[in-house]
This record gives sequence, C-alpha cells and structure tokens, in this order.
Amino acid sequence: MSTSFKLSCTNTPGKNLVQSNKVFVSPQDFPSTVYLSIKDCVFIAEPHPQINRGEIALNKIQRQSARISASELLDCSVYQIPTERFILNSITLDCNFVTPNSVIDPEIDATKFAEHLKKSFNGHVFREGQTFVAEYEGNLLLVKASQLELYLPELLEDGESEESSLKEVASLGQLTDLTELVLTKSKMSIIVFVNMPTSRPTNTLFKEKFSFEKLGIGGLDSQLNHIFRRAFASRIFPPDVIKKMGVSHAKGIILFGPPGTGKTLVARQIGKVLNTVEPKIVNGPEVLNKFVGQSEENIRKLFEDAETEYKEKGDNSDLHLIIFDELDAICKQRGTTQNGTGVNDSIVNQLLSKIDGVNSLNNLLIIGMTNRLDLIEEALLRPGRFEIQMEIGLPDERGRGQILRIHTTRMRDNNYMSEDIDLDDLASRTKNYSGAELEGVVKSAASFALNRQIADIHNLNKNIDYNKLKITKVDFEQALNEVKPAFGVATNEFEAYLAHGLINYGSQFTQLVNTCKSFINQVETSRRTNMLSILLEGKIGTGKTTLAAHLAVESGFPYVKILSADKMVGYSESSVCTMINKVFLDAYKSSLSIIVLDNIERLIQYVQVGPRFSNTILQSLLVLIKKPPPEGKRLLIIGTTGIRRVLNGLEVLDAFNVVLNVPTLTSKADIRTVLSSSGSYPDDETLNQLVDICPAEIGIKKLLLITEMASSRTDLDEEEDVEEDNSNKPRHITYDKFVRSMYDCGVSPKSSTVDADFSD
Repeated sequence: MSTSFKLSCTNTPGKNLVQSNKVFVSPQDFPSTVYLSIKDCVFIAEPHPQINRGEIALNKIQRQSARISASELLDCSVYQIPTERFILNSITLDCNFVTPNSVIDPEIDATKFAEHLKKSFNGHVFREGQTFVAEYEGNLLLVKASQLELYLPELLEDGESEESSLKEVASLGQLTDLTELVLTKSKMSIIVFVNMPTSRPTNTLFKEKFSFEKLGIGGLDSQLNHIFRRAFASRIFPPDVIKKMGVSHAKGIILFGPPGTGKTLVARQIGKVLNTVEPKIVNGPEVLNKFVGQSEENIRKLFEDAETEYKEKGDNSDLHLIIFDELDAICKQRGTTQNGTGVNDSIVNQLLSKIDGVNSLNNLLIIGMTNRLDLIEEALLRPGRFEIQMEIGLPDERGRGQILRIHTTRMRDNNYMSEDIDLDDLASRTKNYSGAELEGVVKSAASFALNRQIADIHNLNKNIDYNKLKITKVDFEQALNEVKPAFGVATNEFEAYLAHGLINYGSQFTQLVNTCKSFINQVETSRRTNMLSILLEGKIGTGKTTLAAHLAVESGFPYVKILSADKMVGYSESSVCTMINKVFLDAYKSSLSIIVLDNIERLIQYVQVGPRFSNTILQSLLVLIKKPPPEGKRLLIIGTTGIRRVLNGLEVLDAFNVVLNVPTLTSKADIRTVLSSSGSYPDDETLNQLVDICPAEIGIKKLLLITEMASSRTDLDEEEDVEEDNSNKPRHITYDKFVRSMYDCGVSPKSSTVDADFSD
C-alpha cells in the first residue's frame, strides 16, 4: 500500500454507473484503473473524463456504506492486492429490491443471478457489511455482503482432499470466478429465489472428522444409520434438488425406550456434530406455567428464531434444532388429562400448528425423548410431524462391548486397567444391561480399586501410592454382583422359591421337566414361534411354583420376572392391572423374556364364597397372555394354578398354548427318593418303614415339610444330650419323629401298626 493522498468526494457522473460499484477519478490523477483504499473499503477506481483533478466520485450507496459525506476530503491510497489469503471462498449476499413497489415478478433465478453477479463484480474487493447496487432483468437490487470466508490453499495432509483445506472467516476479500455466492434475502424482502445453485457445497451439515464412538455413543450403529437416512440424507443435497423431487425434510424424531439406554445422549451428541444454530434443549415440564396462555407462549418462543431466519433466507437458512426431553410430560394424548384447565391439550395443539401448520418451516428438526411412547398424542406421530420413531433399546453383545470400551478408554490409555480384563467376556455376561448400567459397572469396579488403596479409613491423610492403583478382574466381578440390570433376572425374588433346590423324584417328573425345557428351547431357537404359554396345574403342594422358578432361572433368558399375589397386597384392581401390564411392557424390551404368573387364582382375587373374582384383572391377563410380543422379541409365559376347574370355567386354560399336570407323589420309589434327598436316617430299615407309612398320594411340598420338621424336632430325643441338641449337625430322622411330624402336619400315616398314642 502506497503513501496516502487527499481527494475530494463528489457524486457519480451518471446514474447508469451506480450499479458498477466502481469509483471514478480524473484521468490526470490516474490514467489507468487502480484499487483505492478509502477508509475501511477498497474500491476499483476507473478514470472518467467528467471528473476533475483532485476529485473522486462515489455514489450514494457507497458513501453510506463507507460513512462518507458529500464534498468530504478523503484520505486515499493505492491498494496492492495480496497474492495469498485474499481470495474469497464464499460470501453471503443479502438482497432486496431498491424499489419493490415497481416489481411485477418477484421471482429471481438464483443460479443465473449468481452468474450475473460474478461476471459483473469479478475482481471487486468487498468488506463485511458493505452495500452495493446490482441491476438484474430491469430491476435494481440492494445487495449487502456478509459472512466472508477466505480460501487458504495450505499444504494438505496425506489422504486429505482439496475441499478439506483450511478456510478462514475474514473482513475483507476479493470476489473471483471461484467464489461461491450464497444468496439470501432480507427479512422484509419480497424476493422469491428459485433454482438455487447446485454448485453450492452441501456437505457442511456435519462437522468434519467425527465418529459417534468418540462422542461416547456405543451400541447404536443401526439406529444412528436409520436416523441419518431418514432425517439428514435429504439435507446433504442442495435445496433446489430436494424441491425438484417434490419432497420435504423430516421435521421430527422421537427416541423412545427403557431408561438409561442413551436417548438423551444421542440427542445431545447429534446436536454437537451438526453445523446448526445452537440447539435449544428443553425439559418437558419446563414448558408448563401456572399463568393462562404462558405455556403456549413458551412453545411459540422456541420457534421464533427459526421462523425469523426462514423469512429472510428461505431454504438457505441454517438448520434449527430443538430437543425435547421427557416429551410425554407435555404431549399426552388429548382428552386424557383431568386437570380441568385443558393446558395439556392446548400445548399439543400449539406444537402441532408450529411443526406442520399453515406456516410450517423447512429449516427445523425436533428431537423428542420419552420412556412411554404409548402416552404421546397420536396426531404427533403421523408423517410430517414426529414421523421418525426410533426405539433406543437395550444394547446387544456387540453394543455392550462398544459401551464398555468407551467408558474404559481413559483407564486403558493411562494404564489403570489390568491386562487380564476381557471386555468381550464382560459384554457377553452383561445381558440386558443398559448403557447407564454398564457405566455403573465401570464406576463400581473403579470404586473397589480405589478403596483397596485406602488402608485405613480412619486415617485418610495417610499417603497413597498412586502407582499401585489398578482395576483388576476381581473388581469387575464384584461390580457385576453389585450392579444389577433393571430388565434382568429378578434373582432375589426367585431365591425364596428355590431355597430347597429341585428334587428329581422319578421318571414322571423327569419327563415333565424335559417337556418344559423343549418348549423353552423352541421359543429361543424357532423361526416361527416367538411366543409360547405354559400352564402348570396340579394339587396344592406339588411344587408347581418351584418348578416354574427353576425353569425360568435355568433358561438363561436375560429377562425373567415373577408375578405373584404376595407382591400386590393392598393394591386396587387398577393398580394390579397397571403392575401386570408394566411387567409385560418391560419384557417386550428384552430379546428373550420369561414371565412367571404364580397362582393365577390369587392374582385374579378368586374366592369360593360367592364365588368372587376380579373381572378387570382377569381380562387384562387374558389379553396379555394372548398378545404377541413386538417383532424381534421372544416371550415365554409360565403360569401355575391349583384349581384347574375354576380357571377352565373362566376360559383361562384356553388362553394357554399348553397345559401340563404336575403330579403328586404316588409311587414308593418316588417317595423314597424325596425322603433320601432331604433327610438323614439311622439305617435303610427306618427309611423303608417311613416310605411304607406315607399316604398313597402326597404332595412333595407337604412331604418336605414333614421331613424338615422331623429333622429339627427334639421332644423325643431323650438320649441326646444338651450339647448335641444345640449343635448345627443334622440329626437322624427316627420313626417316632417322623410319625409325630405327620400328625402335626395333618397327615395320617397309612400303616395300621402305628401306635395309637401318636394319634391322640
């Protein structure tokens, strides 16, 4: 840049020169065209015979843009165009008609107009905020330059394309044939741009070089691919291409699924990788307000920025992202709330009108999250609104491996994790763990490792050797015992039913167990059978519940749940129905599930007096037993009952695919097997005597009770001393103890040789 000199400002010599964006000088001062720097602007100065020496002619728009007064004495200097870092990679031009009232056709072919501007202003230097006049098809347009971006031809790294070279935002740059023109319109402009340039780079929707695994999202590859195809693939292409296809962008995504599976994480991380306006994250209940109409106003405010920009830039406006957490709090089905104010219905109506109303936007994407898709208003789920409904379910084994690797990355990188830890093995053992629960396992394992380094909890100031800190395989084993999945096996509930184990007392029982196992295998492996229901019926005390619990636990299914009346004491009928329905809904979230319906007659609150039962609970059970699980899910239902005739009259037996009888003990061989497995006897002769006096038909539960009572009683042990009585060693079951226990349990011995004193 040369030394500055003074020139006096004057008006442009002709109106036809206004749209050239050039300034004019005297041929005596500048015999050829040069670039002049005037204040913060750089203009092309062209000699003109009507300009006097010492003067420079600027039009009104140029003077306003550079804040120059008429007849002002200006400091000017010749500007040397830099050879590097000065060419504009892109520039945004906000356009408006100078005289809109005289415009007959407001439509402008954007592609042709961009080519006209490049041709007319090639070589011009523009400043951020500079305004100039352009003529097109007989109309004068006022154009304002903004968002200048320089192209920097830096040395590219291996594997990088030229498109990935650095770009830099600038306040000054030169327009060339290579510059991309992004045409927009001002807020109040009547311009309608058609045929937007297809040469516009459209791969800037996503930020460069990202991966979802690096963002902390694991186990959701297929879901993320589906979301990309439905919601973002159309946004990669230029707006005019999509417009010519006659399709519109997807506007809404609902992520639903169990708690802790990563719905909120997915939504937040999608917002991070998109080149969008700063996402608006809204917790559903935050929208609600006690003042009348304020909740609806809160909804409208969320859309204001998107509406304003769409009016200015049309299809070229940036993508606006709104994230709704706990969507079911504000979008319940209309007519279901009983608060009397109707505010929930009004919120739903307001949201519907904004998403897909008369003035619907095309620069908007809404992501909603909920654990209960069934509560959402159906009108929101149709195409054009929240048309993408993606279940974020429990991760499979491969997904669990990804999640574990994500949460242990820093441990491994900083050498805090032992090499004997096999994450793939952990992934195979953590069936039905959600992403949050897997994170909990890692945190729990870390806590065991940290606690191990604290030798004395009462002396926390003692120095700790941080170099010895290591998370081992044992820590993860302890963590798995501490952190249990919400949708896993209810181990604590089944322990009470399996306290005495399962006694295989004969061929009849073996056949029954094998039959049940074949049904379990059928549900797990068959292509056609994704649901099966088995009813175990038999007299009270035959071990139906124990058998059902054993089959459920030994199946290896990731979700096992038992429904019994003892867990619903004091519940109303509607509460019982809700709880039963919840268990089935939870089962549908797992790939393989078993539900045990224990003592069905108690579940439906049946009593013989009357008789009386809950038809509400009964109908709920009948519907759920017959209802097939969702696609890709498999369910086995095992029911138990001691009153077959009652359930037959209530049509419950017809709802089950298979009804199996659990028999009582009828043969001496079976009784002998149970007795020998559950007690200790002085000799075989005593055992044979006990087998002989047992009734011809007895339930295994009753026989085990008699055996346990005889084993623990001391009223007949006159020869045993006190020390032996208080020991934990098993005592022999004698003939006298067993008979007395039979009478105490209300069972009469079969043999007539029993001493009459026992029957008193």
